Amino acid sequence: MYLMNIFQAIFLGVVQGITEVLPISSSGHLVLIPWIFNFADPGLAFDVSLHIGTLLAIVIYFRKDWITITKGFFSGVKNKKFRLAGEKLSLFIILATIPGILAGYFLNDLAETSLRNPLLIAGSVFIFGVVLIIAEKQGSQKKELVKEDSKSALLTGLAQAAAIIPGVSRSGITISAGMFQGFTREAAARFSFLISAPIIFGAGVFEMRKMTAADFQSEIFWAGMISSVVASFLTVKFLMKFVKNHKLNVFAYYRFALAGVILLIYFLEA
Repeated sequence: MYLMNIFQAIFLGVVQGITEVLPISSSGHLVLIPWIFNFADPGLAFDVSLHIGTLLAIVIYFRKDWITITKGFFSGVKNKKFRLAGEKLSLFIILATIPGILAGYFLNDLAETSLRNPLLIAGSVFIFGVVLIIAEKQGSQKKELVKEDSKSALLTGLAQAAAIIPGVSRSGITISAGMFQGFTREAAARFSFLISAPIIFGAGVFEMRKMTAADFQSEIFWAGMISSVVASFLTVKFLMKFVKNHKLNVFAYYRFALAGVILLIYFLEA
C-alpha cells in the first residue's frame, strides 16, 4: 500500500458518488476497488468528504423539494397543524429518519467491524439484489409521493435502518420498500433520496468531531468531495430519469455479478 494521490482521490470520489446513489451497494465496491488497484486506506477524513459530496448533490438536485419541505415544517409548527402536502412530508421524513439514527447509534461499531467480512457483504449484495427483483414484480407501482403516510414512511425508514449492514445499499433497500408498498419507482426513489439526506448529514457531523483543521485543508479531502458532488449529482439525475420508464432489474443483475467477483477475490486471497 502507498499514500493516496489526488488522482486516486478523484477516482474514488467518482466511484463513491455513483455507487452510493445507484442501488448497487457502495460498500461492496469498497471491498473490490482497493484489492484491484492496491489503494491505501484513505482514512476517516476522506470518507467524510465523499459523504459530504453525496449530501450536497442530493440537496442541490432536490432543492425545490427541500424548500417546500422546510417551509411546510415551519408552517406546520407555526399553525400547530400539518395538513398540506409539504407539511406532512416534513413529518414523514423525520419519522423515516428515526430508525436509521437508532441503528447508527447502536450498531455502527458492529457494522464497521464484524459485518465487514467479504462473505457477508457478498451475501448481502446478492440477497438484496433478489429483493429488488421481487419488489419490481410484486409492487403495484401506482401510488405517487402525495400518497405517503406515516405507516409507509416508518416502514421505509426501517428499511433504511437495515442499510447499515454492508452490502445492502441504502437506495436499493428503500426504493424496494417503497415499491413493495405500491409506490411508483419514481416516487419510491424520490422519497429514498429525501430520507437519506438527514442520515448522511448526521453521520458526517458525528465523524467530523474526530477530524482536525489540517484534514479540511487537505487537497485529497477537497478532490474527493468535489468529484463526489459531481458524480452523485449526475447519477441522481440519471436514475430519476431512468426509473420513469425502466425496471431496476439491471441493477439486480449487476449486484449478482458483483457478489460473484467479491467471492472470487475472497477465495483467491484465502
